[in-house]
Amino acid sequence: MTYSAIVEILVIGNEILIGDIQDTNTSWLCRLINSRGGHVARGTMLRDDVDEIAAEVGRALERGADVIFTSGGLGPTADDLTLSAVAQGLGLPLELHPEALRMVKEQYDKFHASGIMAQGGLNPGREKMAWLPRGSVPLFNPGGTAPGVLLRTGRTAIISLPGVPSELKNIIESSLQEFMNQTFGDGGSLCRALRVRCNDESLLEPILRKVVPRHPRVYIKSLASTVGMTPELDITLTVTGGETGERVRLLDVAFGELCRGLAEQEIGFREMARTV
Repeated sequence: MTYSAIVEILVIGNEILIGDIQDTNTSWLCRLINSRGGHVARGTMLRDDVDEIAAEVGRALERGADVIFTSGGLGPTADDLTLSAVAQGLGLPLELHPEALRMVKEQYDKFHASGIMAQGGLNPGREKMAWLPRGSVPLFNPGGTAPGVLLRTGRTAIISLPGVPSELKNIIESSLQEFMNQTFGDGGSLCRALRVRCNDESLLEPILRKVVPRHPRVYIKSLASTVGMTPELDITLTVTGGETGERVRLLDVAFGELCRGLAEQEIGFREMARTV
């Protein structure tokens, strides 16, 4: 069986926790990581508090995360505290990184030249974004000014990304491709789904109770809908990680057993499209 990288996601920002901004980064990261064969073990929302962020980084390390993604808190203002917190959590100093400073300056100069920013160059707030925990590697941000940051500690990689969704995605899809390929390799995810002629999960539970324990590598989930909206509901079966042939075999066995259980109870069903 191929090992699946264990991932934790830390979403940072008071604006998330007071409801001013909706967190879409977690769902996007979860879909991406799952599609690559990784396993998201936990997602946590945190306020802009250095001590709490630092403590949560430490707890994620203790839990054995292979990759920790942080989202938010990389900007030029006083409440952008993520890198200070990561450094504190690892007992590392912050250092002015020349390459990160170059990235910041060049992006501000570019945005100024195109009329987006009123001024180019550097100032104290802009320079702040280039102070990284010792040993970090800056990640070029093609759509923004704050570089992402990759820091390895032991077997764990901590990746700090901006909270702006487009910037987070751009860094992952450009500057982090080599890391993603090395970490997740050819791993992937395979899913099959049934649409069941039944809108009462309690009637399906005896069937699922028999099938689910027999297939620990297959995540089997019934998806409830609002009562009265439809006479049907979906059941998804998903295998993450492993080789392609292994995923197909595990999924087909569990799928067949579930279909037989539904047929025995005279519950109608049809297969939906298979997804990878």
